[in-house]
Amino acid sequence: MLYAGIAWSVDGYDVEVIDADGNRATAPTHWDAARVPELTAWLAAPGPALEPPHAIVLESTNGLVDGLLTAAGLPVYRADPWVLPQRPDFGSVPALTLAERARTGLASLSALTAEGGGQSGRDDDYHGGIRRSAPYEEELTRAGRYFRHGPRDRPEIALTFDDGPDPVYTGQVLDILARYGVRATFFCVGLHVHTLPDLVRRIVDAGHSLGNHTWSHPFLPDLTPRQFRLQLERTEEAFDRAVGRIPAVFRPPYGARTPEALGELLTGGPALALWDVDSWDWARPGPERIARTVLDHAGPGSLILMHDGGGDRRQSVAALPAVIEGLLERDLRFVAADALMAGARTEGAGTHRGE
Repeated sequence: MLYAGIAWSVDGYDVEVIDADGNRATAPTHWDAARVPELTAWLAAPGPALEPPHAIVLESTNGLVDGLLTAAGLPVYRADPWVLPQRPDFGSVPALTLAERARTGLASLSALTAEGGGQSGRDDDYHGGIRRSAPYEEELTRAGRYFRHGPRDRPEIALTFDDGPDPVYTGQVLDILARYGVRATFFCVGLHVHTLPDLVRRIVDAGHSLGNHTWSHPFLPDLTPRQFRLQLERTEEAFDRAVGRIPAVFRPPYGARTPEALGELLTGGPALALWDVDSWDWARPGPERIARTVLDHAGPGSLILMHDGGGDRRQSVAALPAVIEGLLERDLRFVAADALMAGARTEGAGTHRGE
């Protein structure tokens, strides 16, 4: 029986696989963001004499690979902070530590599913953080730096994509957007911006805008203020290196908020951009269901959430033409998410359980 741990760092993902006695079953491996599909395939078939791992363990600060792993049918578990030693301010605990935790304490870990997303079992922390953040959201709103949608009296709409850039799906999304001549906003994770700068440049060269989506897609309740600040700053630095600009908008992974994180935003930085239409594409309900969900709920001023990375996004790509055509038929004009900030207002805080 094998156990695998996946750690993240500034340069990508470190993987350790051990056997039931705690011995390494394979040599340690390192994978950059462009090779996550290859990593998934390797874990599914690690060698001719080895079975797939009985458990693959990630930290709660790593929300970038579980989607592909669960879509491939692999057994993925999340290790929360209280079952691990203290991690560094930027990066996760070693992959070997994660694999060993699976071997000796699998019952203390949370099993993840494609439907439940990366934060399965953390509902109380998720919703509690949002409730406690209400005063900070009100202050950001008064400052014009928090919004879920734009003005409802303008025929404008913003299509947004989270968790990229992805080596497989982002290019397909860009091709479809170009075919229809519409603009979108890509909320990118810093680790992938760092690894795939040419793809970020392609997004910008095509006339689309960018948003900050943290470095490693962490669950914000598990970050200290300093760790959150580093997630934002390192991602800004990656954008600056790739395209010479820093995004004006930030979207928290899973839509999670905490007073500690929003307190950091109050001191300056990007505006907080959520959404009012969740396509639920992260749950992979089928392309027709994704398109119908968007078209049933979108209207003037809507900020639409879709995904180009963080998992198997074939259904998102397949649904996109119907989404665009349906919105164009309503004479809606596609604009960047930050363009909706002018005159934007908030009608209560939304929640999200996606990637």
